[in-house]
Amino acid sequence: MSNILTVIVGSQNPVKVSAVKNALQSVYPDADIECQGVDAPSGVPDQPMTAAETRAGALNRMHFCRNHHHADFYAAIEGGLEVLEDGPVTCAYVAIADNQRTSVGRSAALPLPQAVYDGLVAGDELSDVIDAQFGTQNIKHKEGAMGLLTNGLATRESTYRQALILALAPFMHPLSFSA
Repeated sequence: MSNILTVIVGSQNPVKVSAVKNALQSVYPDADIECQGVDAPSGVPDQPMTAAETRAGALNRMHFCRNHHHADFYAAIEGGLEVLEDGPVTCAYVAIADNQRTSVGRSAALPLPQAVYDGLVAGDELSDVIDAQFGTQNIKHKEGAMGLLTNGLATRESTYRQALILALAPFMHPLSFSA
């Protein structure tokens, strides 16, 4: 008999669904991971401009999944912008939950060129700015700005996957994280 883990992901973006599935497969190698992406509202602007907005978007999407579906896990990923001391960066917040606990994590931060940041401040989404400035098409469903600006050494999916694995630590060691 097979051990099946069902997962609802708060996005139908194939990169996000794949990142969640691959992260969970790494943590639970003996399980069959069944991921389903669903439309889940973020409750934040399409292009989050602060860490707080980005984190809220991930949590809102995850809570929507948990409140409207039945699964073993609920996950969401929200990409956004932060302006750090050294300049603008893009990163993602991840939220993952089962029916007992929730964990939030954050990805590594990718420095952004000033021209890209200026496009974001003007109201465009990161993927649209990247597509326009670099001549790509639909970058957000592919390697993302991460892959483009790192020459493929890091991708949107690999970055999300790593953040999710880190966020899964409380699930791997629940007694260490209990109150």
